[in-house]
Amino acid sequence: MSPNVRRVVQAVLYEFIAVVFVGPVMGLVFDQPVSSTLALAVLMSAVALGWNYVFNALFERWEARQEVKGRSIWRRMAHGIGFEGGLVVMLVPVMAYWLQTTVLKAFVADLGILVFFFVYAVVFTWAFDRVFGLPQSAAGPCEA
Repeated sequence: MSPNVRRVVQAVLYEFIAVVFVGPVMGLVFDQPVSSTLALAVLMSAVALGWNYVFNALFERWEARQEVKGRSIWRRMAHGIGFEGGLVVMLVPVMAYWLQTTVLKAFVADLGILVFFFVYAVVFTWAFDRVFGLPQSAAGPCEA
C-alpha cells in the first residue's frame, strides 16, 4: 500500500471507531444529548483526521531519518504523545465552546478522553501495523 493510501486508511479507520465510541460516552459524561455530543465527536474527528494525516507524514519523515528502524514501545509512545498533544491544543477550545464551559474546565474534562485516546492511539497503531504491515519508514530488522 502506498504511504498516502496507508495514511488515509489508517486515519479513517481510527476516527470512525473513535466517533462510534466517544460520541455516546461524551453524552453520558457531560450530561448532554447524544445527538449534540455525537455532532461534537464528528467535528472533533474531522479536525483529528486532518491532524492525523499531517502528524503521521511528519512523524514518518522524522522516523525515516532515524538510524534505528522499527517501532519500539518508546517510539510508539512518542507517537501517541505527539499526536494527542497536538489534538489537546486544537480541540480543548472547541470543546469549551460547544459545551459552553471554560477552557480550563474543558481541559480537565478532556483528561479522561486523553487517557482513553492515548491508549487507543498506541493500541490502534500497533494493531494497524500488524494487519497492514509497517510503513516503509519503519521497516527494518527490529520490528516490535
